[in-house]
Amino acid sequence: MNLSEAMKKKRFIVTSEIQAPLGDDDPAAMIEKLKKIRGRVDGVSVAEIELEGVVGDSIKVCDLLRQNRFNAIYQTTTRDKNRFQLQKDLVQAHDAGVHNILVFTEDYRISGDSLQETLFFHVDSGKLASVLEHLKAGETVDGKELPAEIDFTLGTGVETPWGKNVPKRGMEELEDMMNVGTGYFLTTPIFDLDQFDRFMKQVSIFQVPVIAEVLILRTAGMGKFLNRHFRSGLVPDWAIQKLLQAQDKENASIELFTETVRGLKDLCQGVHIITIGGEDKLAQYLNAAKLV
Repeated sequence: MNLSEAMKKKRFIVTSEIQAPLGDDDPAAMIEKLKKIRGRVDGVSVAEIELEGVVGDSIKVCDLLRQNRFNAIYQTTTRDKNRFQLQKDLVQAHDAGVHNILVFTEDYRISGDSLQETLFFHVDSGKLASVLEHLKAGETVDGKELPAEIDFTLGTGVETPWGKNVPKRGMEELEDMMNVGTGYFLTTPIFDLDQFDRFMKQVSIFQVPVIAEVLILRTAGMGKFLNRHFRSGLVPDWAIQKLLQAQDKENASIELFTETVRGLKDLCQGVHIITIGGEDKLAQYLNAAKLV
């Protein structure tokens, strides 16, 4: 069953994410680790990554996933790409058998009336809409005919505000993305279920499935690293302390994950699991959370 069908049937969606290997890293070795969960996840997204000028071939990884009977999700950005570059990437993804895309801008943008408002993943909806509309009509953005019409199940990212109402501009952006044809919204990492419940009530008017991102935190050091290098406060102190004080770190990590997933099952339509390099351990987390 593909991702779109699973959402239409109101299934609780389970997806995960890997990064395209860099340099001499073997993508086949990464996918081999995922075979333990084949048939248990509705999709695997492949993030674009660039390090010191080296770019991972995410479309190649998507193709390998498809060959190994996974639903591949091509993850791309609108930042630093004009319409022709975005079109080229999407056509290549389609040629590789990809039917799902996840689009971000790759950075944050202040939204709202003040710097105290929330941050949203801002996607250039006009640029994205232009490219998708042309591809769906079977033509390029400059009017040339394509061999076939191209259509994707589209997911876009949204950040849940931390204990605040979604600002007016944030709601407008969600509406913009819904009008582009967004099939689902993917959140940033969720820890606070009460706050997330408030967020879900605010965005319920859009009637678009929401998939919550869940981090697998294996150690306190991992949480501190994410707060220091990605975003301060991303991982709450109570979660870090739980891992820090636990005698059995692995068990504490699994408890954090299962408690979060258990609460999310009543709030949204799925989870997107970030393993942070722990693909080989994902099966035991799925087992603990009863995600079949």
